[in-house]
Amino acid sequence: MSALKNLTMLVTSVLISNFALTLEIGDQAPDFELQATDGNTYTLSQFHDKEAVVIAWYPRAFTSGCTIECKSLAQNGHLLRDLEVAYFMASVDDLDTNTEFAEENDADFPLLSDPSKKTAEAYDVLAFYGVPKRHTVYIGKDGKVLFVDKQINAATSAEDIAQTLKLLGIPSRGSS
Repeated sequence: MSALKNLTMLVTSVLISNFALTLEIGDQAPDFELQATDGNTYTLSQFHDKEAVVIAWYPRAFTSGCTIECKSLAQNGHLLRDLEVAYFMASVDDLDTNTEFAEENDADFPLLSDPSKKTAEAYDVLAFYGVPKRHTVYIGKDGKVLFVDKQINAATSAEDIAQTLKLLGIPSRGSS
């Protein structure tokens, strides 16, 4: 009987700790330092009080859904560039893989590489099978989470992100 009680307590504590890790609206977004396909290294803190940030997490480079999402952002990035936002796609793929993926899809925006998976874990997007879930995280100029979109349509990603940013009150460049 005590083994069952111990197992129950263990499962309960794991569930509680997993629940506590969930990134919620209003939480301070975890800072990160990630290399990108444009040759730069980005941190969340470099955008503090300057621009909102969008991180579109994707499972794996060169897979069909991720390719569709990347092409949506590459072909419709003008919808986002007009807004006060820095936007990225991010995965746990290594930098070389992401660079090849970005080049193949004409991505004119940075793709972030998180091969250590630490940032994906901090953002609560890492699935149990080791790759990120397709979630888009919206972060305000103050570094706080504005919204986490878990219902991504890869084909209309750019349009959906632009619409969400407008709904969240992110202004056009030059209007603030």
